[in-house]
Amino acid sequence: MHRYSIAFALLVAGLASLPALARGATTVLPATGGTLRVAFDQREPRPGVRLLELTHTRGGWEGQLTSDWYGTMPMRNIVRSGNEVSFDIRNINTPDAPVRRWTARLTPAGVVLTGGVWFSEVRQTGKPVGAARAAALAHREVPLPPLGTIAPDGLAATPPMGWSSWNKFAEKIDDRTIRAMADAMVSSGLRDAGYRYVNIDDGWQGERGADGELRPNAKFPDMKALADYVHARGLKLGIYSSPGLKTCAGYAGSYGHVEQDARTFARWGVDYLKYDLCSGEWQHADADTVRRTYYQMGAALKATGRPIIYSLCEYGRFDVASWGRSVGGHLWRTTGDITDDYAKMSEIGFERNPRFGHAGPGGWNDPDMLEIGNGGMSDDEYRTHMTLWAMSAAPLMMGHDLRTTSPAALALLSNRDAIAIDQDPAGVQGKAAIVSGRQEIWTKRLSDGGMAIALFNRGTEPVTMTLAPDEIGLTRIGGLRDIWRATDIDPSARSFTVPAHGTVFLRARGAS
Repeated sequence: MHRYSIAFALLVAGLASLPALARGATTVLPATGGTLRVAFDQREPRPGVRLLELTHTRGGWEGQLTSDWYGTMPMRNIVRSGNEVSFDIRNINTPDAPVRRWTARLTPAGVVLTGGVWFSEVRQTGKPVGAARAAALAHREVPLPPLGTIAPDGLAATPPMGWSSWNKFAEKIDDRTIRAMADAMVSSGLRDAGYRYVNIDDGWQGERGADGELRPNAKFPDMKALADYVHARGLKLGIYSSPGLKTCAGYAGSYGHVEQDARTFARWGVDYLKYDLCSGEWQHADADTVRRTYYQMGAALKATGRPIIYSLCEYGRFDVASWGRSVGGHLWRTTGDITDDYAKMSEIGFERNPRFGHAGPGGWNDPDMLEIGNGGMSDDEYRTHMTLWAMSAAPLMMGHDLRTTSPAALALLSNRDAIAIDQDPAGVQGKAAIVSGRQEIWTKRLSDGGMAIALFNRGTEPVTMTLAPDEIGLTRIGGLRDIWRATDIDPSARSFTVPAHGTVFLRARGAS
C-alpha cells in the first residue's frame, strides 16, 4: 500500500502519529490522551499564530492557538471530519460576528491553518513539534493586580489641548516629523492659543532588550533628546502604548512590562500617555479585567513621581466615564476612531459622546481627535466639528500636518472665544436642550454665569432656526456674541440662518 494511503488509514483509526515512516509523511491526529503540537515558523503577521495544540480526550477534542498578538486563543466547537479539524475562535471587536470558523487540514506538506480574526485572514503551514519546543512557544500569562483607587492629582483641570500624529501620519512617523510639528505649533501661534501637547501615537516602538526595556525603533534615535527639544519650545511630549502584546499597528505593547515601561517613559521626560486597548482586548474582555489593566498602568505612572496625563483609550466600553478617574485617568475615549467625514464626526459628536457623564475638572470624555485641516469636510462641517467639541468640553487634539495649516483651518483652531468655551473652568459638558428633527440647540453653562449656545443644522439644506430663551431655561440675555463671525449682535435676536451641516455658535452674557 502507498505510504500516503497508510497514513490516511491510520488517521481515520485515530492513531498518534507516523514517526519516521517516511520523509514528508502525512501528519495524523492523536489517539485518546495524545496531543498534536504544530509550530508555524512562517506566519501571517496578524494575528501571528505560532503554535497549534490539539488534544484528544475521552470527552472529545480540546485545543488552542497561541498568537503573537493575542496570546492563548482557546478553540471552541471542535469538529473533526477526515483529515480536517474545524473550530471556532472568538472574533474580537466585531459584535455582528462574535466568532470565526477556522480549519486545520492535515496534508503531506504539514498542517495548513486557515481562519481569521477581525479583518485579518490567515493561511499558513506548520510542522509537528515536540513538547519542549511547544513549551518555548507558549504564551506566559501575566496576572493583573487587584483593583485599587488612585487619588486625583490636580492635572487636566481643563481639557488637554495639543496635537497627535495618528490621523495624518498613522504609524509613518519619525523624530524629524515630531520636531517639525513642535516648530510649526510655535510658529503658527497655536501654542500661544493653548495647544501644548505634541503626541507621538503608534509606530515609535522597537524591540525589548535582554533587560526587558523597550527601545524606540530606528526612526527615533533618542527619545530623551526629542523630549528635551519639545520642552525647550514650551511644549510637552506625549507617547503611546497598549496593555496588550501588540499595539494597533503591530508594535510591541506593554503586556508584562507595565511598570518598567512607565519608568522608561518618565525617564525620557514624557508628559502624556495614550494607553490603547488594541490587542489587549483579547486578554481583557470584561469590565473587571479592563478596569484592572488600566489601574495597573495608572498606578505605575503615579509611582514614577512624574506628572503624566493619562489617556484611557478603550472605546467607551463598560461605562468608562464612571470609573476612569479612579484608575488615574484624566480623559477617556467614548468611541471608536474618528474619520475625516461628516457622517462619522457627527455620529460621534451628536450621538455617541453625549451618552457619557461624569466629565469635569480632572477627567474628560474624549470623542477622539480633531480632523480639522485634513480636507475631508467642508468649512461649515469643520465649524460644526469645532463647535461640538468645544460645547462638549472635549480635549482638543489636532490631527493634521501643522506645517500646511490653511488660513481657514488656523482661524478655526485658534479662535479664542471657541477655545475659551471649551476650556471654561467650570468644566460643564454641554448637551442638547432642544432636538427637532435634524435641528438641535445645545447649551452649556459657563463659570461667569453666562451660557454658550449652539444651533446645529444636521440637514442637507439651509434652515432658519428660532432661539427662544424660555425654551432653554433663560428669562433674559444681557449680551450676545457670534463666535464664528467674531461680532456682538443684538441680544434680542431670535432668528438665525444655519447652513447645511453647519452651526451658529453664540455666547450669551448676563444670561439668567
